[in-house]
Formats: sequence, C-alpha cells, structure tokens
Amino acid sequence: MTLQVHLRHRFSGTVIDAIFAVPTPGLTAIFGPSGAGKSTVIAAVAGLLRPDVCRIVLDDEVLADTQAGIWRPPEARRTGLVFQDARLFPHMSVVTNLRYGLRRAPPGPIALDTVVDLLGIGALLDRRPHTLSGGERQRVAIGRALLSQPKLLLMDEPLASLDAARKAEIMPYLADIKTALHLPVLYVTHAMEEVSRLADSIVLMENGTVTAAGDLHAMTARGDLALARRDDAASVLPGRVADHDPVRQLSRIEVGGVSLLVPLLDQPIGAPIRARIPAREVILAREAPTAISVHNVVPGTVRAVTQDDRRHAALVEIALTDGAFLARVTPDAVARLGLEPGAPVLALIKSVAIEVLEGRT
Repeated sequence: MTLQVHLRHRFSGTVIDAIFAVPTPGLTAIFGPSGAGKSTVIAAVAGLLRPDVCRIVLDDEVLADTQAGIWRPPEARRTGLVFQDARLFPHMSVVTNLRYGLRRAPPGPIALDTVVDLLGIGALLDRRPHTLSGGERQRVAIGRALLSQPKLLLMDEPLASLDAARKAEIMPYLADIKTALHLPVLYVTHAMEEVSRLADSIVLMENGTVTAAGDLHAMTARGDLALARRDDAASVLPGRVADHDPVRQLSRIEVGGVSLLVPLLDQPIGAPIRARIPAREVILAREAPTAISVHNVVPGTVRAVTQDDRRHAALVEIALTDGAFLARVTPDAVARLGLEPGAPVLALIKSVAIEVLEGRT
C-alpha cells in the first residue's frame, strides 16, 4: 500500500515539481528549508490547492488525476488537517471542539475515549482554548482531526510554534498515535529532531523539487544527500535494548547487526529503540586502538565516500551487517587510511555521543 503524489504547479516566479511514493501506513516527513514547497504538497493532497498537473493516489483510491479529469473535493478525501496554529473554536470547550470533528465525520473506528486517552487530555475536557498551553492546544487540535475519521492525517509544521519544552511534551503523543491507529501521516517539518523521532519515511524537498525520498534509516546513511551536509547530520538506526549493566552504568543496544554500549537506559530489555549517531562523532581507524575511553569499536566496510567541499570534509558511508551509518572526516583522513569502497574500517563511537530514542513502530 502506498501514497503516490505527482504534482506540478506554477506560482508567480516559482514552480513546484514534486513526485514521490511512500508506503502506508506510517509517518512520512516532508523535510526541507522554508520555501521549499512542503506546504504546497500538503495543500494539494488535502484538495485545498488545485495544481496545474496532479495525480494523487492513496492506496487504491485516486484522489486527483488532472489527466483523467478526476478531482475529489476536500470534504470527500477523508483527510485530517493539523496546522501550525491549533485553530480551535474559542467559544467552545475542549470536549465540544473534539465532538465537532465527530459531528462532521462519517462513522469510523476512532472513538472519542480512545483519542482522549492517547493524547492525555482527559483533564482538559471542560476548559476553553484560551486557558490551555500551546502544547495542550495542539493536542486538542490533533484530537479533533483524528475524530474526523481520516484515511490520511496531514500535519503542516504542527510543532513549529512551540518552545523546546512543549515540543518534548507532545512528541511522545504523536509517536503513540502512529503506533496505535496505524494511519498514514504526511508531516511537514524543517526540524531534524522531529524527523529522527517520528518518521518512517522521508521526502526531501529543495527549491520546489523533491530531491530524494525513501526509508528514513537508509536516507540518513547516505552521504550524497543534503541531509549529510547539515551541522546536525546523523544516521538513525532501528534496534532494541539488549541488556543492562547497572554496575558499569551502561546498557547494550543492538542496531544494524552490531552491539553498542550507551549510558544506562530506563527502557526494558527488548524494547524497540532508534539510535541516532552524529556523523561528526564517529572516528575511523584501520587498526584497533588500545587503552582508550571509547566503548564502541565497530567493524564495517566503506560503502561510499562523498566530498563535502563547503566544509573541506568527506562523508564516509560505513556498511554494517544490516544497515549503515555516516562518518564525517577530513579528506586527509580518507587519503591516509585508504578509505575507498570495499575497504574494511573500524568506527569508534563514544557511548555518550549516541542518542537513544524510543522506537515505536
């Protein structure tokens, strides 16, 4: 099952040309700088913008096909919309705002009690929007969108107006929704933290064009994409918690077919996780060093080397048994170590440099 999007639209001085297909269900992040065309894609999928050329197919249902003369209006597309601002009705209580979504929806599987529990808003039901925090308002807005019984949830930078604390508060709820309801979600953002924590797939946009699209884990391990040239470039690998050692204050996780030691975790053994490994924190070697503080010395194979001339650096893709990750080093290091595709290499990764994220699927 897939969501297929093909659209071309000309604005004054700008052309949006976006083509991608992503699996459903799952959360797909549309990622790129401001002005890249991300919100235009959301508007077209929702039916709020009629592009010059367009074909949008959700699973087996054609929502739009300009060549075939098919254009389903917004109310017939069964999409739930969440914007950067909550857009709640100020004169209504929280529960009345939620029921508004139900009243306008056909019968469906998503119940009010389920949404209230998933979003942790039971204590807010009798309050008015002006008494809520930004994070609470967004949770209510998400709940209202879910109660419209959508076949597709569209979220246009839903956390952009929140501070760091409110973002941290709301992201676990978004992860719970993805896991519990098995909805396809298109999620616009330019925050890599949100992508790392929530996305299953990613669509990269720049200057109105989709430059790449695919599985998050595979895309973050590619040195030829714009993601790898960011200051916060990092590979995201799925895995699980394997063991805890309270005496050493370490936990062992398994990702990509290898074991890594990280600072002691709260998650139970067997819990799914995502390991985020910053490219700039990976040191490469051809021989195993001795008497060092680094816990993780990971054998791998060089898959590719991409030059990053702007940083006077090189991005080295390291293939593991089941996955890959990136290292950012100097061109001199590439030459001295003879790093070329197929060459064996050791990756040294500090335990404290690995960010372990909850890995709900």
